[in-house]
Amino acid sequence: MRLGHFDLNLLVTLDALLETCSITRASERLHIGASATSSALGRLREHFQDELLVQVGRRMTPTPLALQLRGPVRELILRTQATLSARTTFDPTVAQRRFVINATDYATIVLLAPLAQRLESLAPGLSIDIVALGDSNLQQLERGETDLAIYPSRNASPDHPTAHLLSEDHTCLVWTGHHLTGERMGFDDYMAASHVAARFGEQRIATFEHWFLQEHQVERRIDVSASSFNALPFLIVGSQRVATLQRRLARMYVRLLPLRMIEPPFPIPPLELVMQWNRHQDLDPGLAWLRAQLMDVARVA
Repeated sequence: MRLGHFDLNLLVTLDALLETCSITRASERLHIGASATSSALGRLREHFQDELLVQVGRRMTPTPLALQLRGPVRELILRTQATLSARTTFDPTVAQRRFVINATDYATIVLLAPLAQRLESLAPGLSIDIVALGDSNLQQLERGETDLAIYPSRNASPDHPTAHLLSEDHTCLVWTGHHLTGERMGFDDYMAASHVAARFGEQRIATFEHWFLQEHQVERRIDVSASSFNALPFLIVGSQRVATLQRRLARMYVRLLPLRMIEPPFPIPPLELVMQWNRHQDLDPGLAWLRAQLMDVARVA
Protein backbone atom coordinates (compact mmCIF):
# COMPACT_ATOMS: atom_id res chain seq x y z
CA MET A 1 0.00 0.00 0.00
CA ARG A 2 1.30 3.43 -0.88
CA LEU A 3 0.73 6.94 0.43
CA GLY A 4 1.97 9.17 -2.34
CA HIS A 5 5.30 7.63 -3.31
CA PHE A 6 5.91 6.02 0.10
CA ASP A 7 5.29 2.30 0.63
CA LEU A 8 3.43 2.07 3.97
CA ASN A 9 4.72 -1.47 4.46
CA LEU A 10 8.09 0.14 5.15
CA LEU A 11 6.68 1.63 8.36
CA VAL A 12 6.36 -1.85 9.87
CA THR A 13 9.99 -2.55 8.97
CA LEU A 14 11.06 0.84 10.31
CA ASP A 15 9.28 0.15 13.60
CA ALA A 16 11.07 -3.18 13.99
CA LEU A 17 14.45 -1.67 13.08
CA LEU A 18 14.07 1.26 15.48
CA GLU A 19 13.00 -1.09 18.25
CA THR A 20 15.73 -3.72 17.82
CA CYS A 21 18.55 -1.66 16.26
CA SER A 22 19.47 -4.86 14.47
CA ILE A 23 18.78 -6.11 10.96
CA THR A 24 18.93 -9.72 12.17
CA ARG A 25 16.51 -9.28 15.08
CA ALA A 26 14.18 -7.10 13.01
CA SER A 27 14.11 -9.81 10.33
CA GLU A 28 13.21 -12.42 12.95
CA ARG A 29 10.42 -10.23 14.29
CA LEU A 30 9.07 -9.60 10.78
CA HIS A 31 9.54 -13.22 9.64
CA ILE A 32 11.42 -12.15 6.51
CA GLY A 33 14.96 -12.62 5.30
CA ALA A 34 17.81 -10.38 6.41
CA SER A 35 18.44 -9.32 2.81
CA ALA A 36 14.85 -8.07 2.47
CA THR A 37 15.18 -6.11 5.73
CA SER A 38 18.50 -4.65 4.63
CA SER A 39 16.94 -3.62 1.30
CA ALA A 40 14.03 -1.96 3.15
CA LEU A 41 16.48 -0.08 5.35
CA GLY A 42 18.16 1.22 2.21
CA ARG A 43 14.85 2.51 0.88
CA LEU A 44 14.05 4.12 4.23
CA ARG A 45 17.44 5.82 4.28
CA GLU A 46 16.80 7.16 0.81
CA HIS A 47 13.35 8.48 1.74
CA PHE A 48 14.43 10.19 4.97
CA GLN A 49 17.83 11.25 3.61
CA ASP A 50 19.35 9.92 6.80
CA GLU A 51 21.31 6.80 7.77
CA LEU A 52 18.77 6.05 10.58
CA LEU A 53 21.01 3.27 11.96
CA VAL A 54 24.81 3.54 11.91
CA GLN A 55 27.38 0.91 12.75
CA VAL A 56 29.33 1.72 15.92
CA GLY A 57 31.70 -1.09 16.72
CA ARG A 58 29.70 -4.30 16.61
CA ARG A 59 26.34 -2.61 17.21
CA MET A 60 23.97 -0.39 15.26
CA THR A 61 23.07 2.92 16.86
CA PRO A 62 20.07 5.11 15.94
CA THR A 63 20.74 8.56 14.59
CA PRO A 64 19.09 11.62 16.19
CA LEU A 65 16.40 11.53 13.50
CA ALA A 66 15.75 7.85 14.18
CA LEU A 67 15.29 8.61 17.86
CA GLN A 68 12.76 11.30 16.94
CA LEU A 69 10.88 8.88 14.69
CA ARG A 70 10.70 5.99 17.17
CA GLY A 71 7.74 7.30 19.20
CA PRO A 72 5.58 8.58 16.31
CA VAL A 73 6.14 5.43 14.23
CA ARG A 74 5.21 3.14 17.14
CA GLU A 75 2.14 5.31 17.81
CA LEU A 76 1.10 5.04 14.16
CA ILE A 77 1.53 1.25 14.16
CA LEU A 78 -0.59 0.89 17.31
CA ARG A 79 -3.31 3.15 15.92
CA THR A 80 -3.38 1.13 12.71
CA GLN A 81 -3.56 -2.17 14.58
CA ALA A 82 -6.42 -0.86 16.71
CA THR A 83 -8.29 0.28 13.61
CA LEU A 84 -7.82 -3.02 11.79
CA SER A 85 -8.90 -5.08 14.80
CA ALA A 86 -12.01 -3.00 15.50
CA ARG A 87 -15.13 -5.11 15.93
CA THR A 88 -18.61 -4.23 17.11
CA THR A 89 -19.09 -7.49 19.00
CA PHE A 90 -17.03 -10.19 20.66
CA ASP A 91 -18.17 -13.78 21.15
CA PRO A 92 -15.92 -15.45 23.73
CA THR A 93 -17.34 -18.91 22.99
CA VAL A 94 -15.82 -18.96 19.49
CA ALA A 95 -13.02 -16.36 19.64
CA GLN A 96 -9.42 -17.50 19.13
CA ARG A 97 -6.99 -15.07 20.72
CA ARG A 98 -3.91 -14.81 22.94
CA PHE A 99 -3.58 -12.09 25.59
CA VAL A 100 -0.26 -11.10 27.16
CA ILE A 101 -0.50 -9.95 30.79
CA ASN A 102 2.28 -8.47 32.93
CA ALA A 103 1.87 -9.39 36.60
CA THR A 104 3.71 -10.42 39.75
CA ASP A 105 3.37 -13.94 41.08
CA TYR A 106 1.07 -12.53 43.78
CA ALA A 107 -1.38 -11.21 41.18
CA THR A 108 -1.00 -14.46 39.25
CA ILE A 109 -2.09 -16.56 42.24
CA VAL A 110 -4.82 -14.26 43.54
CA LEU A 111 -6.32 -13.04 40.26
CA LEU A 112 -5.02 -14.77 37.16
CA ALA A 113 -5.31 -18.36 38.39
CA PRO A 114 -9.08 -18.01 38.95
CA LEU A 115 -9.32 -16.05 35.69
CA ALA A 116 -7.70 -18.98 33.84
CA GLN A 117 -10.23 -21.36 35.42
CA ARG A 118 -13.05 -19.11 34.28
CA LEU A 119 -11.73 -18.88 30.71
CA GLU A 120 -11.60 -22.65 30.34
CA SER A 121 -15.40 -22.83 30.40
CA LEU A 122 -16.42 -19.38 29.12
CA ALA A 123 -13.85 -18.87 26.37
CA PRO A 124 -11.99 -22.09 25.49
CA GLY A 125 -10.32 -20.45 22.48
CA LEU A 126 -8.64 -17.71 24.54
CA SER A 127 -5.20 -18.11 26.08
CA ILE A 128 -3.22 -15.91 28.44
CA ASP A 129 0.54 -15.51 28.52
CA ILE A 130 1.64 -14.25 31.94
CA VAL A 131 4.92 -12.32 31.90
CA ALA A 132 6.69 -11.30 35.12
CA LEU A 133 6.97 -7.62 35.96
CA GLY A 134 10.40 -6.08 35.41
CA ASP A 135 12.03 -2.72 34.77
CA SER A 136 10.27 -2.00 31.44
CA ASN A 137 6.60 -2.71 32.18
CA LEU A 138 5.37 0.69 30.99
CA GLN A 139 7.55 0.57 27.88
CA GLN A 140 6.10 -2.83 26.97
CA LEU A 141 2.59 -1.43 27.43
CA GLU A 142 3.47 1.62 25.33
CA ARG A 143 4.82 -0.58 22.55
CA GLY A 144 1.73 -2.77 22.57
CA GLU A 145 3.73 -5.85 23.59
CA THR A 146 1.38 -6.52 26.51
CA ASP A 147 -2.41 -6.29 26.57
CA LEU A 148 -2.74 -5.74 30.31
CA ALA A 149 -0.39 -4.82 33.13
CA ILE A 150 -1.31 -5.50 36.76
CA TYR A 151 0.71 -3.56 39.30
CA PRO A 152 0.43 -1.16 42.28
CA SER A 153 -1.40 2.06 41.49
CA ARG A 154 1.78 4.08 42.11
CA ASN A 155 3.32 2.42 39.03
CA ALA A 156 0.44 3.30 36.69
CA SER A 157 0.95 5.81 33.90
CA PRO A 158 -1.42 8.79 33.60
CA ASP A 159 -1.28 8.37 29.82
CA HIS A 160 -3.28 5.12 29.68
CA PRO A 161 -6.62 3.90 31.05
CA THR A 162 -6.57 2.30 34.50
CA ALA A 163 -9.07 0.34 36.57
CA HIS A 164 -8.81 -0.50 40.27
CA LEU A 165 -8.82 -4.23 41.05
CA LEU A 166 -8.38 -4.68 44.80
CA SER A 167 -6.95 -3.34 48.05
CA GLU A 168 -4.70 -5.63 50.07
CA ASP A 169 -3.28 -5.24 53.54
CA HIS A 170 -0.15 -6.90 54.92
CA THR A 171 0.74 -9.24 57.72
CA CYS A 172 3.81 -11.00 59.07
CA LEU A 173 4.34 -14.69 58.57
CA VAL A 174 6.48 -16.91 60.81
CA TRP A 175 7.18 -20.62 61.25
CA THR A 176 5.03 -22.36 63.86
CA GLY A 177 8.25 -23.05 65.79
CA HIS A 178 9.19 -19.37 65.92
CA HIS A 179 10.22 -18.14 69.39
CA LEU A 180 7.60 -15.35 69.30
CA THR A 181 4.27 -16.74 70.50
CA GLY A 182 1.92 -13.75 70.69
CA GLU A 183 -0.54 -12.49 68.10
CA ARG A 184 1.38 -9.23 67.53
CA MET A 185 5.05 -8.48 67.13
CA GLY A 186 6.73 -5.61 68.95
CA PHE A 187 8.77 -3.09 66.97
CA ASP A 188 12.02 -4.04 68.72
CA ASP A 189 11.37 -7.72 67.95
CA TYR A 190 10.63 -6.84 64.33
CA MET A 191 13.86 -4.88 63.96
CA ALA A 192 15.92 -7.57 65.70
CA ALA A 193 14.55 -10.30 63.43
CA SER A 194 16.10 -11.69 60.28
CA HIS A 195 13.80 -10.97 57.31
CA VAL A 196 13.12 -12.52 53.94
CA ALA A 197 12.02 -10.21 51.13
CA ALA A 198 10.99 -10.20 47.49
CA ARG A 199 13.16 -8.23 45.09
CA PHE A 200 12.26 -7.46 41.49
CA GLY A 201 13.91 -5.95 38.44
CA GLU A 202 17.52 -5.45 37.52
CA GLN A 203 18.09 -3.12 40.47
CA ARG A 204 16.85 -5.82 42.87
CA ILE A 205 14.99 -3.34 45.08
CA ALA A 206 13.06 -5.02 47.87
CA THR A 207 9.32 -4.43 47.82
CA PHE A 208 7.99 -2.52 50.85
CA GLU A 209 11.55 -1.40 51.68
CA HIS A 210 11.32 2.13 50.30
CA TRP A 211 8.22 2.91 52.37
CA PHE A 212 9.66 1.31 55.50
CA LEU A 213 12.90 3.28 55.27
CA GLN A 214 11.03 6.56 54.72
CA GLU A 215 8.63 5.85 57.58
CA HIS A 216 11.09 4.58 60.20
CA GLN A 217 14.49 5.91 59.04
CA VAL A 218 16.05 2.48 59.62
CA GLU A 219 16.62 -0.54 57.41
CA ARG A 220 15.44 -4.06 58.12
CA ARG A 221 17.98 -6.87 58.21
CA ILE A 222 17.25 -8.85 55.06
CA ASP A 223 19.19 -12.10 55.07
CA VAL A 224 17.32 -13.95 52.30
CA SER A 225 15.71 -12.53 49.17
CA ALA A 226 13.98 -14.02 46.14
CA SER A 227 12.35 -12.85 42.90
CA SER A 228 8.98 -14.20 44.00
CA PHE A 229 6.44 -13.52 46.73
CA ASN A 230 5.50 -17.20 46.66
CA ALA A 231 9.03 -18.19 47.65
CA LEU A 232 8.93 -16.27 50.94
CA PRO A 233 6.74 -18.70 52.94
CA PHE A 234 9.02 -21.62 52.04
CA LEU A 235 12.10 -19.63 53.05
CA ILE A 236 10.92 -19.12 56.64
CA VAL A 237 9.84 -22.71 57.40
CA GLY A 238 12.16 -24.17 60.04
CA SER A 239 13.76 -20.78 60.78
CA GLN A 240 13.39 -17.75 63.04
CA ARG A 241 13.03 -15.45 60.04
CA VAL A 242 10.04 -13.20 59.33
CA ALA A 243 8.24 -12.47 56.06
CA THR A 244 6.06 -9.40 55.59
CA LEU A 245 3.66 -10.03 52.74
CA GLN A 246 0.12 -9.71 51.43
CA ARG A 247 -2.56 -11.13 53.72
CA ARG A 248 -4.36 -13.13 51.00
CA LEU A 249 -1.12 -14.92 50.14
CA ALA A 250 -0.29 -15.45 53.81
CA ARG A 251 -3.69 -17.04 54.47
CA MET A 252 -3.18 -19.45 51.61
CA TYR A 253 0.21 -20.63 52.86
CA VAL A 254 -0.93 -20.95 56.47
CA ARG A 255 -3.28 -23.66 55.17
CA LEU A 256 -0.49 -25.41 53.28
CA LEU A 257 2.63 -25.07 55.46
CA PRO A 258 3.51 -25.05 59.20
CA LEU A 259 3.20 -21.28 59.41
CA ARG A 260 1.17 -18.75 61.33
CA MET A 261 0.31 -15.10 60.89
CA ILE A 262 1.38 -12.48 63.39
CA GLU A 263 0.38 -8.83 63.18
CA PRO A 264 3.13 -6.26 62.41
CA PRO A 265 3.94 -3.63 65.05
CA PHE A 266 2.95 -0.69 62.82
CA PRO A 267 0.26 0.09 60.24
CA ILE A 268 1.31 -0.62 56.65
CA PRO A 269 -0.38 1.24 53.79
CA PRO A 270 -2.58 -1.14 51.79
CA LEU A 271 -1.50 -2.34 48.38
CA GLU A 272 -3.79 -0.77 45.76
CA LEU A 273 -3.66 -3.07 42.76
CA VAL A 274 -4.76 -1.79 39.34
CA MET A 275 -4.84 -3.02 35.77
CA GLN A 276 -3.77 -0.82 32.91
CA TRP A 277 -3.97 -1.13 29.14
CA ASN A 278 -2.82 0.88 26.15
CA ARG A 279 -5.14 3.74 25.27
CA HIS A 280 -5.31 2.52 21.66
CA GLN A 281 -6.94 -0.70 22.89
CA ASP A 282 -9.61 1.05 24.91
CA LEU A 283 -12.36 0.14 22.43
CA ASP A 284 -11.14 -3.40 21.74
CA PRO A 285 -14.22 -5.54 22.60
CA GLY A 286 -12.17 -8.67 23.27
CA LEU A 287 -9.91 -6.92 25.74
CA ALA A 288 -12.92 -5.16 27.30
CA TRP A 289 -14.54 -8.57 27.86
CA LEU A 290 -11.35 -9.92 29.46
CA ARG A 291 -11.12 -6.88 31.73
CA ALA A 292 -14.72 -7.40 32.85
CA GLN A 293 -13.92 -11.02 33.73
CA LEU A 294 -10.88 -9.91 35.72
CA MET A 295 -12.99 -7.34 37.58
CA ASP A 296 -15.47 -10.09 38.50
CA VAL A 297 -12.61 -12.24 39.80
CA ALA A 298 -11.23 -9.34 41.84
CA ARG A 299 -14.59 -8.72 43.53
CA VAL A 300 -14.54 -12.17 45.14
CA ALA A 301 -10.77 -12.56 45.62
